[in-house]
Amino acid sequence: MTVSVTIFHNVVWSRHKGVVFSALHNISASGSIRYSMVQIADTEHDRVGFSDVDYSYHRYPMQKLFDGCYEDVPTLKMITRLTWEVLRAKSDLIVLPGYHRPEYWAMLVACIVTGKRRAVFCDSTARDRPKKLLTSIPKRVFFSLCDGYFGFGERSREYLLSLGAKRDKIFVPCQAAALPGSFSPERALAERVAAREGNPPVFLFVGRLSEEKGIGTLIDSFAGLHRRIPAARLRIVGTGPMHDALVAKVAELQLRDAVTFVGSLQDEPLSQEYYHATCMVLPSYSEPWGLVVNEALAHGCPAVVSESCGCVPELVIDGVSGYAFTAGDVAGLQRTMLKSMEAFADASGTAHRCMDVIRRFDPPSAAANIARGCALMLSH
Repeated sequence: MTVSVTIFHNVVWSRHKGVVFSALHNISASGSIRYSMVQIADTEHDRVGFSDVDYSYHRYPMQKLFDGCYEDVPTLKMITRLTWEVLRAKSDLIVLPGYHRPEYWAMLVACIVTGKRRAVFCDSTARDRPKKLLTSIPKRVFFSLCDGYFGFGERSREYLLSLGAKRDKIFVPCQAAALPGSFSPERALAERVAAREGNPPVFLFVGRLSEEKGIGTLIDSFAGLHRRIPAARLRIVGTGPMHDALVAKVAELQLRDAVTFVGSLQDEPLSQEYYHATCMVLPSYSEPWGLVVNEALAHGCPAVVSESCGCVPELVIDGVSGYAFTAGDVAGLQRTMLKSMEAFADASGTAHRCMDVIRRFDPPSAAANIARGCALMLSH
């Protein structure tokens, strides 16, 4: 007997969800579960200017409800449309995109009214979203009314458990990086080794230039490191509201010759940044996972990340694929960056280890975890 699942997701912009949903569509072709994907809008305000919406990563049939930015749709219109889509869906299971917006609560109620099973994507961790009584009570209620949960990794599992979710209903990891279409591990290994051969240390940041990313900590740490190692360089890839303030900070610290603001990059130009970097640095104060770490490791580039990043236990293994430090600790980050220069001097050995760590975090594996969760929820 064939059963059906409808998955709602907030924006098409998310390439990483596109490759996972594409892999899930491939699984459904040979299985007894049929998946329907509904994308709510094209993008979000935070993503405009960072990178374009690229439909080539979405190789599956989809229904899109609204053009443009999610936030530009009036709340009442959003609630009405999403509630209607759940009510009219013929699916046995609805996967909700989250729990933090009123429209998601309306969708949950519509599932209950129509007797549909329901699951939810949970991107948060306890470090990313410290529990507060006023917000934890509604979350507990929401999660108690769901039949299953899809998370990023062990830290999202811990977060869900702390809010009353049942362990056997939590499925992780359910995400993967969206690598360029031309990417191959064999080529990546060769390019990484060639790019690092005999070159001075290069530290790389990739992400949105915003407060929670902790880029100020990185620049302060690099300033101290640069005084000790004048040949060291820092490259900052991304756009965002802190751009001008960060440029001014670099000028104030007299680092303009050593720090380069590259702007937003995708695909092959971004791959080249990963190949040439000693390591990628993600100093975030708040980071549910950190998919740029997936990208870096896939290119053979180790990662130095703050302990606040959700990917730490799975992806960042001390001395193997990177190091973790305490968010905001300038001296600690500087020491860790210096340590990484020595630990990852062997480009070939480092690249092999990074690629071994990231191997099981690919789109087919993430899709298989979603499919396993859906099958278990539908069998009870």
